[in-house]
Amino acid sequence: MIFVSRKEHFNAAHKLFNPKWTKEKNDSVFGPCANEYWHGHNFEIIVTVKGNPDPDTGFVIDLKVLSRLMRKFVIEELDHKNLNIDVPFMKDKMASTEVLSIEVWKILEPLITQNSNAKLHCVCIYETPRNYVEYFG
Repeated sequence: MIFVSRKEHFNAAHKLFNPKWTKEKNDSVFGPCANEYWHGHNFEIIVTVKGNPDPDTGFVIDLKVLSRLMRKFVIEELDHKNLNIDVPFMKDKMASTEVLSIEVWKILEPLITQNSNAKLHCVCIYETPRNYVEYFG
């Protein structure tokens, strides 16, 4: 089994805020991430697929295909957007990096299966250089 990864980048704004809670509770739990005027990140996303190399190409997946799927269906939807209000697949969801990774998985998993013999293994999203989430489906 071989694991192959592709990294992409996007910039986005969001805020962490639970509408069921008071402003004080949101501020207490989320701190500056609950800023009513949003805040932004330079996100990195790494998608890892797994499989066996094709005997004719030696590829688990053509990385041009993986890049195209990531860019068209994920990056174009997220880049320079507000995750809370501009991204349809995040509508009515908490705009945490954890939830974002789950939603990206839901988008990419069937696309990768349809376009290759690889299987999605992990969606890893860096919110900051020191804070990241890994989702394994």
